[in-house]
Amino acid sequence: METVLRSAGQEVVIGANRPFCVIGERINPTGRRVFQEQLRRGDLSRVEVDVAQQIEGGAMVLDVNMGAPLADEAELMVAAVRLIQSLCDLPLCLDSSIVEVLEAGLAAYEGKALVNSVTAEDERLHAILPLVARHGAAVIGLPNDEEEIPEDPRRRLELVAKIIDVATGTYGIPIEDVVIDPLAMPVGADTSVVSRTLETLRLVREEYGVNTTLGASNVSFGMPHRIAIGTAFLPMASAAGLTSAIMDARAPELVRAARASDLLLDRDEWGATWIAAHRAEAARVAG
Repeated sequence: METVLRSAGQEVVIGANRPFCVIGERINPTGRRVFQEQLRRGDLSRVEVDVAQQIEGGAMVLDVNMGAPLADEAELMVAAVRLIQSLCDLPLCLDSSIVEVLEAGLAAYEGKALVNSVTAEDERLHAILPLVARHGAAVIGLPNDEEEIPEDPRRRLELVAKIIDVATGTYGIPIEDVVIDPLAMPVGADTSVVSRTLETLRLVREEYGVNTTLGASNVSFGMPHRIAIGTAFLPMASAAGLTSAIMDARAPELVRAARASDLLLDRDEWGATWIAAHRAEAARVAG
């Protein structure tokens, strides 16, 4: 099953037999005080830097979140979408918990975006999925509802079923345009959470075969040596069925771990991409 995302002139395909899709997480003011202040002033100059750095790092899609406190998030989302699409041709993942912000971003976007995200809560499903259907977008679904973030992977699978059923049955969204986030929780709070994430990935792959994503940095939150944890986690998750991740595309170790997974899982025929990346890196160092 393949999820196709498009910008005005480029197509990215997410799929089990495709290269792991690196979704750059950096265009997000969370935890970035200076960036938040800039956004409140309507200054998007930092976005230009973030775009350039993530493209250089190997991002294939860019996540865009404009959730700065006391700022007009909808207005900023429209401005950011237009700016980014003038700077590059990568597809975008529009990231907000506010329906009006998603609606404004989708209206401004040229292409087929990925919406981040919808939960299994009834109110959220019936607020966000109509937007996704109307704009022909794809959507990330998180298997939590009004009552809980389930610990049991099989309960998560039940909520995945609900999301897929409402998306496809009620709103006519193709199943390949529903991308599931299995819920990646911080390992520092509970060392058993990663095994539950991996089991959810396996269940989703076996039951539905849809594409999957998650916030890769969530796993290492609050822990030392976060990059090391991320580079260990990504190949494990990829083998379990993860086909994309919202991650720090500026971190060579993380992107290299994703590409090594492609090689070892036979998604990189003859190692062509791996070897080409090595030669390009060697040329940059030499030059």
